[in-house]
Amino acid sequence: MVVFFVVLASRCEVGGMGSRFLVVSQIDATVGSPHQRELEEFSASKFPLFRDFGLERVRGVVCGELGGRFEGLGLGEDWSFTLEFFPEVNVHVLYFYYGDEFGDVEGELKFLFSGERAYWVPGEDLVTFTGIALNFLEAKLVGREPVDRSYGEKSGLMVKILEERREPFRLLRAEDAEGLGRFVGAEVLRNGSEWRIKREVFPQVFVEVLYSRDMLDVSYSGRNLPSVGSYQLELLATFLINHIIRFITVENHGKVKLPSICYKMFSRMFTKEKGWSHHTSDAT
Repeated sequence: MVVFFVVLASRCEVGGMGSRFLVVSQIDATVGSPHQRELEEFSASKFPLFRDFGLERVRGVVCGELGGRFEGLGLGEDWSFTLEFFPEVNVHVLYFYYGDEFGDVEGELKFLFSGERAYWVPGEDLVTFTGIALNFLEAKLVGREPVDRSYGEKSGLMVKILEERREPFRLLRAEDAEGLGRFVGAEVLRNGSEWRIKREVFPQVFVEVLYSRDMLDVSYSGRNLPSVGSYQLELLATFLINHIIRFITVENHGKVKLPSICYKMFSRMFTKEKGWSHHTSDAT
């Protein structure tokens, strides 16, 4: 029996936000988070790019190529845009232009996160996704194509990731299909013991996770696939696998003993709230 669920996300919507915003150091639950320093580096390198190309050009790429949306957050920014990492996990990029008001600081980018499940995701995943999106945006603005397009091959790291993360997939049940599709924002196809979970990570760029007979695999497709390098696609595939494991974990926590890797998929903010041990399977 084949069961097929489709969850579609809207693209390039305009509207206000009334969400609770988080900074990455809160999600990391760490003072002096290294991921905050990474975001500051993104600001230093990408602010001049946004300034020079201007709002309308940036808007065209964000909405047309990244699947994002422009919206005012009401935080004093000149403009901002939002990217959906996953349903209820949003990344906000805010542009501030100061001119000569603050001396040497002409302007900056700030990064916030929102959504009911934004704090579930570790800062590492959130910041790495932000970097991929910003680099993709820059490549589109300057007309640079990726040089690594080995889509049919897997790096040694990807092979290791697939092996390390396959065990939790054994816990997927037929009744999980619809909820999983909503959780990750994907098409979920189940045929017996075979699962295919396909998400559009950027417009017309698809990552598909396949699980069958205790084997985990990934594939890529889409008209705009050549716009994304194979290394970036492997990272995006890893993020999707990680988020599927988050779903499996919350659905099964307290019911069965979970592999320790399940708890590594969550942020420190989330595991501290739940009272879970972050890196072991003895969470209660």
